[in-house]
Amino acid sequence: QVHLVESGGGLVQAGGFLRLSCAASGRIFSINVMGWYRQAPGKQRELVAGITSGGSTNYADSVKGRFTISRDNAKNTVSLQMNSLKPEDTAVYYCNGKIATMMGITNYWGQGTQVTVSS
Repeated sequence: QVHLVESGGGLVQAGGFLRLSCAASGRIFSINVMGWYRQAPGKQRELVAGITSGGSTNYADSVKGRFTISRDNAKNTVSLQMNSLKPEDTAVYYCNGKIATMMGITNYWGQGTQVTVSS
């Protein structure tokens, strides 16, 4: 069984910053891509940022220049540094990992962490 556990959400004023962290645990062979998604009320879940095991990154246009994704392959963790936060960044943020186990490669999700940016 694999688990992804997020931490670091909260309430912050516009212009502030937060750092989200996610740790994967369980019988993991390897993790290819790890990423962060978010879902605001009434909207579809969207990709915020992703990072491969080799360190290649991609970002949603709306967060480029403000958010930075990073990972520690040895610890199976991924983080998202969010700067210059805007009210429109308010959402539940989910950690995601494409994880290889003895059962094959499966897409795993964390439970989500709330980020609220006040104006």
